[in-house]
Amino acid sequence: MTERADLGPEDQKIITLARSARARNGVPEGAAVRDEMGRTYVAGTVGLPSLSLSALRTAVAMAVASGAGSLEAAAVVSGAEGLAEADLAAVRDLGGAGTPVFLAGPDGAVRASATA
Repeated sequence: MTERADLGPEDQKIITLARSARARNGVPEGAAVRDEMGRTYVAGTVGLPSLSLSALRTAVAMAVASGAGSLEAAAVVSGAEGLAEADLAAVRDLGGAGTPVFLAGPDGAVRASATA
């Protein structure tokens, strides 16, 4: 994995967790979010006939279901070229505007970042 010097260890950690979820589950995307208490929630893409969720929306839902009140950061590992607006909206709903979201490739190298 290529680490970026401008990312702290906690941001690197959620990228690593997202990468692991993607590889372990054999799904198109892995994601991880960190809440205001420093707890992390990790998820992969959900692709059922009756339910489809991106990995990031699934991770946000897991944080909400576990009682998180806010988010500090989020990461997605994917082959996608950019972050989906619906994913950014989910992060914004819980974390507020300005929450950093990192997009990394399958190799873990961060390709883009945005604020929710």
